[in-house]
Amino acid sequence: MFAIWGHEKAAEITYYGLHALQHRGQDGAGIVVNNGKELKLRKDVGLVNEVFNQINFQQLDGHAAIGNIHYATNNESSHVQPHLFQSQVDSMAITHIGNIINAESIRGDLEKSGSIFQTKTATELLAHLMKRSGQKLTEHALMEALQKLVGAYAFIVLQEDKMLVALDPRGIRPLSIGKLGEAYVISSETCAFDMIGAKYVREVIPGELMIIDASGLRSMPFTSREQRKLCAMEYVYFSRPDSDLNHVNVHASRKRMGIELAKEASVDADVVIGVPDSSISAAIGYAEYTGLPYELGLIKNRYVGRTFIAPSQQLREQGVKMKLSPVRGIVSGKRVIMIDDSIIRGTTCKRIVNMLLEAGATEVHVRIASPPATNPCYYGIDMSTKEELMAANHAVHEICHLIGATSLAYLSSAGMEKAIVQDITNAQGVCQACFTGQYPVKDERFMQITQTT
Repeated sequence: MFAIWGHEKAAEITYYGLHALQHRGQDGAGIVVNNGKELKLRKDVGLVNEVFNQINFQQLDGHAAIGNIHYATNNESSHVQPHLFQSQVDSMAITHIGNIINAESIRGDLEKSGSIFQTKTATELLAHLMKRSGQKLTEHALMEALQKLVGAYAFIVLQEDKMLVALDPRGIRPLSIGKLGEAYVISSETCAFDMIGAKYVREVIPGELMIIDASGLRSMPFTSREQRKLCAMEYVYFSRPDSDLNHVNVHASRKRMGIELAKEASVDADVVIGVPDSSISAAIGYAEYTGLPYELGLIKNRYVGRTFIAPSQQLREQGVKMKLSPVRGIVSGKRVIMIDDSIIRGTTCKRIVNMLLEAGATEVHVRIASPPATNPCYYGIDMSTKEELMAANHAVHEICHLIGATSLAYLSSAGMEKAIVQDITNAQGVCQACFTGQYPVKDERFMQITQTT
């Protein structure tokens, strides 16, 4: 998500902000702009530059805007955000990241009272909760609605006279605030601030509701704050290396993951390579600690998207074939240590190991800079069932055989957390539910249903 309040070129700035966040999803993009009188929406499926290629930003004039990069889980490409809601007396646009795990029960209660839903999105659910019983769309209506939600979420609500920003009580999803001159900027990652020349101000606090309007910024808690549990996969895979999440630089944390991995699982070899792009930092750390040379053993086609977040298995497999190529002159005749950030379904790792062996590598030792992913994620990452998780269904030695590697080892849970929060006194730990099964937010009925499907 990206948003700005108080800039005469709000839509254009949001466009560049979304470009900086393109790595978070490639299924769609949208912007809603506020000119003080009305909200205008433009969204479609595709990359940011595809959706806005023919747009004249002078037609999207306004001083405030919100935008979203769509990451489709379960092929929900039609649910591109933001969503715009209009009534006879007021209107609002909402964008959201995360997952509401008690959404079905809330939706059922609202339908019993007469609500009719067009989608299954959290944005529409929040709109109904805010508007029920004829309530005006105020920050108090939002506070009341948020207190009914269980899960991981960050919301931005745009109205003609204000912008509302809220983060769940444990801060599982990332969200930061910056300033561009006198304008306030909100982004899922701080790399977007660098793109537009904004200055980082601070993290949005878990359980915080921020109101931004003509008088400036006000803040209040909408619920009690819990210990922060920012998603570990943000550090492992999702976020850009130049982003800082909860005061921790992503590149530095990944490099420390590589160092901890080398301490735990070193092996005799000739060269260390990383799988572009999210594994490069860990590979550098691994090589630095072991004293082995780090080499560019895999080349990435920059015009292919991220295969982990492709919405179907067929697209993931095709994407791996198109995305990476081995550098034969680097790996041929060598014992190779291949560092990857994670193994989720095993598609990418198996294909890369095979490519390296075909390119002449004599051994391929796979080292994973995170623990085995054995549990579904209920908080907005596309790992919804145990059946699709390789480590949930196979032991490490079995996975090693299935991907064709010479050896396989994972970073421990303790090693990963140490790498992320090392020397950071206010980081407070991370959510490792997909690795450990210890969920910081629970809705027992939802989890029981999900685990049986």
